[in-house]
Amino acid sequence: MSSERTKTKKEQQAADRAAFKRRQQRNAWLWRGAGILAVTGAASGAGYCYWSDREFTKSMVTGSYQAGVHTPGRIAYVESPPIGGPHNVVWQNCGVYGQPIHNEHAVHALEHGAVWIAYRPDLPESELEALRKAAGDDYMLLSPYPGLRAPIVLSSWNHQLAIDRADDARLPKFISSYKNNPGTTPEFGAPCTGGTTVSAEADSLNTGSGSMAR
Repeated sequence: MSSERTKTKKEQQAADRAAFKRRQQRNAWLWRGAGILAVTGAASGAGYCYWSDREFTKSMVTGSYQAGVHTPGRIAYVESPPIGGPHNVVWQNCGVYGQPIHNEHAVHALEHGAVWIAYRPDLPESELEALRKAAGDDYMLLSPYPGLRAPIVLSSWNHQLAIDRADDARLPKFISSYKNNPGTTPEFGAPCTGGTTVSAEADSLNTGSGSMAR
């Protein structure tokens, strides 16, 4: 009887070892499959991010304007809205404007790190409300811009992106990439307050190129 119990016990132990080995092998295959999926997923994610960043950059207008050039009066700019170049000595205070503003003041705000959201005056109110929310942070300008080539145009110093809708994912990406970015802001740390809040109807562009360099 004892020998039979011993035999049964050994058989059970062998069966347990075999089952444990099968579980180990199964788990190894599962982990290997998960690893392959993880690597594939990571590669796919990286590929999508690369494609997304490439498309984001490819659709952008860029410039190479030097900063610090103050010029009174009206200035003829290459881009519309402008993204850099000579500008008025007084900057536009960051904020939300219901009327067009002078390019020359706005460019100075870009030099200080602002992102300027310009939109067509006939933009639907729902779109405009979304833009107001996007422009509610510091170092943001929002204003209508007659004759705009697209419904919405985003500008920072030396960078510009045209979009059709306020829910375009590139809008927050542009803001996070360029707003007050020390790598792209010529006068990083300069204020976006203490300048002017006038609209484009005001005669404010004859200020001389005095000592207000920031």
